[in-house]
Amino acid sequence: MRRQIRLRGINGDIEGMTWESESILRAGRLASLEIVLDDSSVSRRHAEVRSTSSGWRVRDLGSTNGTFLNGNRLGPGEWPLRAHDILRFGNVTVVVDVLRETRDNQDSASPDNLIVAHTANRTWEDAITGLAFDRERSPRPGEQLLALLRAGHHLVHLEDELDLLNSILNDAVSTLDAQRGAIVLAEGPTGPLRLRALASGQSQVATRTGYSQSIANRSFSRGESTLCNVEEDPELAGARSIAEGTMASVLCVLLRTPRKRLGVLHLDRGPMQKPFTQDDLHLADAMAAHVSAGIESAQLLRKQRDLFVATITVLAQAVELRDDYTGNHTQRVLHYSTLLAEHLNLSAEDMRRIQIGTPLHDIGKIGIDDAILRKPGKLTEREFEIMKTHTTKGAKILEQIPDMVDVIPIVRSHHERWDGQGYPDKLKGEQIPLLARIVAVADAFDAMTSDRPYCPGMPADVAFAELVKQSGRQFDPDFAEAFVNIRQRIIQGMPQVDTKHVNVAQQVTLKVAT
Repeated sequence: MRRQIRLRGINGDIEGMTWESESILRAGRLASLEIVLDDSSVSRRHAEVRSTSSGWRVRDLGSTNGTFLNGNRLGPGEWPLRAHDILRFGNVTVVVDVLRETRDNQDSASPDNLIVAHTANRTWEDAITGLAFDRERSPRPGEQLLALLRAGHHLVHLEDELDLLNSILNDAVSTLDAQRGAIVLAEGPTGPLRLRALASGQSQVATRTGYSQSIANRSFSRGESTLCNVEEDPELAGARSIAEGTMASVLCVLLRTPRKRLGVLHLDRGPMQKPFTQDDLHLADAMAAHVSAGIESAQLLRKQRDLFVATITVLAQAVELRDDYTGNHTQRVLHYSTLLAEHLNLSAEDMRRIQIGTPLHDIGKIGIDDAILRKPGKLTEREFEIMKTHTTKGAKILEQIPDMVDVIPIVRSHHERWDGQGYPDKLKGEQIPLLARIVAVADAFDAMTSDRPYCPGMPADVAFAELVKQSGRQFDPDFAEAFVNIRQRIIQGMPQVDTKHVNVAQQVTLKVAT
């Protein structure tokens, strides 16, 4: 295996300068290094870029001002490089201009002996140019331009990652008259590839895999888009995914941005269709480059939301740490609420509110005195009135965070009752926010089935019976019925409770009330 890398300076005195190597490039102020950087922000021996068995890697050499990869300061160890990555040594910035891996004496076949009809190894910038011009530099026909514009439309109007992928894929299948399409994305910087979206054309072909893993892996690992015709390659024709999917012609185009490779868009045609052409390859490649920025943005948004939910979970756990007797109450209420919301076919946006708001439903208990919050026995009437203020305290906490406004109803109203006898606002019936009514059922069920020093948890059957009894009084009757209907799924998520010597009437009185 031979590897080649070229770094190009993009700021200051080194702008436009290039350095190439097949083994190592060391950067620093020393004249003996491959990349000599005469800048006070750069250490004498600052960093090195080295070819390894796993590809090109960058390593900081203990520099004073740090080495940065795409804006992130590198820690100890070696970090993988991709084409178009941005490296900064102190205040000096370079870009990975070229990154190639080739096998000695190799022919045009892939490592797994695929016979490839055509490839496209264009930079992202060149591929974007293909939005307006075909490979002969002629303006694209009107219908192709409309298809590419439609693909770009999704980037603006869709936030959900899965919806975005499905919309992109359906357009690609339609535009290129494919019998089927798939989008496979890399998990992490080096893969593996995982199927994220699958779509069929008018032929509605069904298959277990939906794409050729060998061709997809080849395109992704080599960083190029590929066209394969099965009739030219008997070995490929025998592959299970090809045979099961009756694939006669396959396009695998690289999804990438100037920063990294994302995955592959896979399209195929059957034996009754004309094979894909080189023009089809370049059109699909242009489309892939066009939509990749939207896919990357959707991934970043998902990661940001995941981090936000993780932060919320930590906040919820901080509340539970103050109460010795909650025992993962928040996690269970979230689990039960999610199951109920899914059963009710709530929208994706409401599901997001459940995921964010439910862990915080008791956040106001941060403002409750420990003597009340951690009291091992039953609360007095005055203490209970103070405890009830956790709903309004929680709402006030979240009012200070603009992005949390839409989950405040869960926090404030999850102790309201259908008959209007709840707190803090004595809302009645459908005056109570819908999501708060869902959490109310889950919260009460967990309270009834959880052990407390003054009141052991009751059996699940008794708790379900109490939900039925309180339907139309404490709980929304439709939601209570729906919760009981998924009792087997609820029970699977319950902790084991000791029901020996339990006074059921006492349990019901104490637990449903709170």
